Amino acid sequence: MTSPMGKDDTGRSAMRKASWRILPLIALAYLFAYMDRVNVSFAAVQMNDDLKFSATIYGLGGGLFFLGYALFEIPSNLMLVRFGARQWLARIIISWGLLSAGMMFVQTPMQFYVMRFLLGVAEAGFYPGVIYYFSGWFPISHRGRAVSRFYIATPVSSIVMGGLSAWLLSLDGAADLRGWQWLFLVQGLPGVFAGLLVLRFLPDSPAVVSWLTEPEKVWIQQELAREAAHMGEPRGDNVLAAFRNPRVLTLSAIGFLAMAVIATFILSAPKVLMDATGLPAGQIGYLVSMGGVIGAIVMLLAGRYSDHRRDRFLVAFWCTIILALSLFTIGMSPSPMGAIVAYLAFAATCFAIPMLTSSGWADALHVRELAVGAAAINTLSQFGGFLTPFAWGVAKDATGSYSAGLIVLALMALMMGALILAVRAQMRARHAAPIITAPI
Repeated sequence: MTSPMGKDDTGRSAMRKASWRILPLIALAYLFAYMDRVNVSFAAVQMNDDLKFSATIYGLGGGLFFLGYALFEIPSNLMLVRFGARQWLARIIISWGLLSAGMMFVQTPMQFYVMRFLLGVAEAGFYPGVIYYFSGWFPISHRGRAVSRFYIATPVSSIVMGGLSAWLLSLDGAADLRGWQWLFLVQGLPGVFAGLLVLRFLPDSPAVVSWLTEPEKVWIQQELAREAAHMGEPRGDNVLAAFRNPRVLTLSAIGFLAMAVIATFILSAPKVLMDATGLPAGQIGYLVSMGGVIGAIVMLLAGRYSDHRRDRFLVAFWCTIILALSLFTIGMSPSPMGAIVAYLAFAATCFAIPMLTSSGWADALHVRELAVGAAAINTLSQFGGFLTPFAWGVAKDATGSYSAGLIVLALMALMMGALILAVRAQMRARHAAPIITAPI
């Protein structure tokens, strides 16, 4: 009979191996996903002038990505369950890489709308698919760190984009291409390579790998089974049941507000910061890179701290308060230095919030609800990323300033914080959160 210490050693070894074999590959793919989603914010510095796009046109095109993502989220996750994570995630990554590079050919508003919508369709299902995939590898006591270690790709993508985009825009005229066309081409095609790596190396489940010992496979299986038993019977594992589930709906509302606030600001951050600080595009790129470094550090610390505290939602709440204050500060037209400090506070928290709340999906939903439930949450969340950027663009064209939009985003962030506290209280009161064993 294995001793308790032996079980601890087996679990520690299994999680270490899974982390090293899986997380770098997923993080690389997500780095290109996030970059290809928001690199349009840097391209817009030149593209909007070249193509005569107003803030309304740009806002609608920026948001259509999220509409395409939302409409195809659940079908994509159902396909992932049918075909397996390796094949379906690889298909997603290769598709979005090709489409992102294809953005270089856009010349009209309609072409911009269609390409952004198709990019969202291509990427649909990636993030909730990864959350579902992790639920078959990492027990809850390790899942926050696992999610934070792949989600770190989001701030890292800001570091890469901030340093690379200004240089790519400076290639304006090379080979008869505009700088923004070079940006889409160079930042899009590597996603295809990442997809081929996933197709070759990502394992579908612990049962099929040779690098885990039999005791390590048994430990993972037993831990996941114990957690599933503690969650009780699911409310239902079909699409209609997911949309009737109160936990799914509340988490969706949080996700809607997170997407509305964070995605809207990030899609226009370079132009907002240029207006607020008077800095040129190159220096704004370095500022975005600095924000990415800070965001990566905060996210890793938040993931680890939330695992040890067993309370993801309280950490997310305090991050949301900081986020709201930073947007208020930028919106009130502070000094250039005040805007820089406020942006860095935004960057420090904007990546941690969705990481923490989405890590909580698997805490709140039974494993048999999770594939469809996570997709349902992300589907409803994406509508925030579609509707708000369009309204933001209309407000900018109407007022000539980003200030009113920033104040509204700050108020929406406070609403999100209130919902996060409400979910935390409900889970604690109803004992919905499973008992988590001490992290190994």
